[in-house]
Amino acid sequence: MTHTETTPQPPENTSPEHQAPEIMPSLEEMLKTAELNAQEHHDAWLRAKAEGENIRRRAQEDVSKAQKFAVERFSNEMLAVMDSLQAGLAVQTASVESFKSGMELTLKQLSSVFEKFNIKEINPVGEKFDAHKHQAIGMLDSEQEANTVVSVMQKGYTLSDRVLRPALVMVAKAKE
Repeated sequence: MTHTETTPQPPENTSPEHQAPEIMPSLEEMLKTAELNAQEHHDAWLRAKAEGENIRRRAQEDVSKAQKFAVERFSNEMLAVMDSLQAGLAVQTASVESFKSGMELTLKQLSSVFEKFNIKEINPVGEKFDAHKHQAIGMLDSEQEANTVVSVMQKGYTLSDRVLRPALVMVAKAKE
């Protein structure tokens, strides 16, 4: 038996000219890559900044429009009250009774507008004085408990639980 020795042959694809050389990228290439990445991040930041400014501007416009249109709705409702007052004044042969009737109707319209827009009257006769809703303009001797509202000189009003105008009141003095 003859024994032939064979030396192991490298696979055909692994010759030095077929092997992919492991070359480190040059510093210039790394710098270019970093500059491209930095430019991309800068562009993304500029877009995000512009978008943020656009959102802020749109929000300001929305708030402005909401205020404008809220006043517009209220104004449109008040036009009917104005029309009623003008019609009442235009009557040529009016009597005290017809004026009173017209005023009552107009007051009813105004009360309806107030109700629609959540404007409520503050008429605190007999209530304890509340500095948040009442403005005391004087004190009176009274049989009522001290710091109780005895009379209302001018009614106050709230808008959605926020005081538009405090009620002007007279308050009971403490008994001596």
